[in-house]
Amino acid sequence: MAFAPMGPEASFFEVLDRHRESLLAALRRGGREPPSGGSRLASRFEDSVGLQMVSHCTTRKIKSDSPKSAQKFALILKILSMIYKLVQSNTYATKRDIYYTDSQLFGNQTVVDNIINDISCMLKVSRRSLHILSTSKGLIAGNLRYIEEDGTKVNCTCGATAVAVPSNIQGIRNLVTDAKFVLIVEKDATFQRLLDDNFCNKLSPCIMITGKGVPDLNTRLLVKKLWDTFHVPVFTLVDADPHGIEIMCIYKYGSMSMSFEAHHLTVPAIRWLGLLPSDLKRLNVPKDSLIPLTKRDQMKLDSILRRPYVTCQPFWRKEMEIMADSKMKAEIQALTFLSSDYLSRVYLPNKLKFGGWI
Repeated sequence: MAFAPMGPEASFFEVLDRHRESLLAALRRGGREPPSGGSRLASRFEDSVGLQMVSHCTTRKIKSDSPKSAQKFALILKILSMIYKLVQSNTYATKRDIYYTDSQLFGNQTVVDNIINDISCMLKVSRRSLHILSTSKGLIAGNLRYIEEDGTKVNCTCGATAVAVPSNIQGIRNLVTDAKFVLIVEKDATFQRLLDDNFCNKLSPCIMITGKGVPDLNTRLLVKKLWDTFHVPVFTLVDADPHGIEIMCIYKYGSMSMSFEAHHLTVPAIRWLGLLPSDLKRLNVPKDSLIPLTKRDQMKLDSILRRPYVTCQPFWRKEMEIMADSKMKAEIQALTFLSSDYLSRVYLPNKLKFGGWI
């Protein structure tokens, strides 16, 4: 064993272990999910991968002699020349570094981000292959050790603080864990509360990760690496609102803007652990702890319900329909009306022990 167990008895993980066996059986069948409870429009869905680019999609030409695209053409050449120098010298830069080489020329960071995505998509290579790294904002804690590319040994054992997600996920090696599951936590505040409640040790062995909202590329790469390396169940804990569901979908199925990298980023085996809209009624969460859906929320929810992957997730659809019918949403913090530590002491342990995921 790599770590001394401090969590519950082995019988606690019986349902989790059976779930893992079903995931492994699905992988042996060819990667399809077991039944569970560059172009923005050129994506298709495959349940073993997530959103992918179609092989024949609409393309756009950028010409140096066209007044409409001459500036974009020049900026692409500028960044391509910087990428060439990085590759030749075997050095790396972040997108932010590239922007600040000539911030007046680029105008804003989004211009650089979009061009790098276009180049990556055009060449069909990852950003890492272009020697461009993303700045990490995510955190990780729990039963995990690894060595970074420069030889630094990292131990993520839970304490008062978590470890920052590395900026070079492909460079980390010698990953070691005994974790029974990985828990993705949507918000940093919830993640920190679970740390304060000593959740990782109480339910050891496990791993917790947060992308602090919409996940950055490195957080998504790390979740994918943990799945590919260990094949332990991965769960999400998000707010019972359209924004939380959207974030969960990014981890599980990817986004259309990054569909050309779906194979490196998505984990379709992810399950929705909470907060489920049906939990709100089951736990008698009072109405004054709920928040009415805004018009924007309703539009987001309608958009998600129309997505192709929802058709193969009937239990997800049912939960979203409950939200749509009630016209109410809730943050994870709504559970504090039961007790301040209800999330870590009762809600999550019961969900994990009895298979309360979909």
